[in-house]
Amino acid sequence: MKSESDKEDLTPSDEELIERFQNGDLYAFDLIVKRYKDQLINFAYRFLGDLEDSEDIVQETFLRVFRKKDAYKNVAKFSTWIYTITGNLAKTELRRRKRRKLLSISNLGYNNKDYELRDLKKGPEERVDLSIQDEMIQKAINSLSKKFKEVIILRDIQELSYEEISNIAKIPLGTVKSRVNRGRLKLQEKLSELLKDSKK
Repeated sequence: MKSESDKEDLTPSDEELIERFQNGDLYAFDLIVKRYKDQLINFAYRFLGDLEDSEDIVQETFLRVFRKKDAYKNVAKFSTWIYTITGNLAKTELRRRKRRKLLSISNLGYNNKDYELRDLKKGPEERVDLSIQDEMIQKAINSLSKKFKEVIILRDIQELSYEEISNIAKIPLGTVKSRVNRGRLKLQEKLSELLKDSKK
């Protein structure tokens, strides 16, 4: 019988999966989608504040991975490559929204009452509390400038390493660390402001 550690060794790395896919293995692509879909939707959502748009962005990401599979070279981590694609698509969507002069992303979803009632396992009060808390965090993140928002999402929400963030954002490691620290301070300030306002 195989031990747990033997089983773990059988789990292919991202780089092995993309190599298998580049060699024509479609099942490897399915595994990549399963592995990354939820975390990329979460990543895009923190930029856009809209679940449907985030799902569209992630679908487009996987389409690009499918079509441009040979563009990936095993010199960088696969996660860096795929996060960069999603991040670029999300930023393009934000620029498009600005041009269309749509509502700011911090106002999206406020009147969507159905959204709050989706999780039937939680009581009404708990659902409202979680919804308010998530809105507050999203609003605080949205208040950050683009350079701080990106590193905070990648570090504190996606939990990527400083090195990966440096590759995705194309900025030096020292700059990543300083932006994360400054971004966290700005986020704390904004959250405490929002908490004070909510208690008035």
